[in-house]
Amino acid sequence: MAKVGKKSRKTRKIVSHVQAHITASFNNTIVSITDEKGNVLTWSSWWAAGFKGARESTPYAAQMAAEEAMEKAVTLHSAESVEVYIKGIGIGREQAIRWLIAKWVELTAIYDITPIPHNGCRKKKVRKL
Repeated sequence: MAKVGKKSRKTRKIVSHVQAHITASFNNTIVSITDEKGNVLTWSSWWAAGFKGARESTPYAAQMAAEEAMEKAVTLHSAESVEVYIKGIGIGREQAIRWLIAKWVELTAIYDITPIPHNGCRKKKVRKL
């Protein structure tokens, strides 16, 4: 029987332009760094930054998550410029963007892709007593 070689999971892909996808909900903020095709290079959230309980939804936790994700992207994949895609209405979205602008690479664009309902679902009928 032939031996199967073990594939390495971590590959160091050199990407100069990356995309930062920030998903900000009321309870969590997740930052994913992808290449231009959408393949995830690194990610981080409050859990990876070491927060628990009520502190996981704070702007500081979002800042630390953005810092950790971008630090990995710069060191492992040598990122130089970033586009930011924001989804959600959580309180950590602005702090994560500020951290990316102030500390790391050149910011090329910011897109808000928060889904907005156009009329939405039908309302419940009024209860009659």
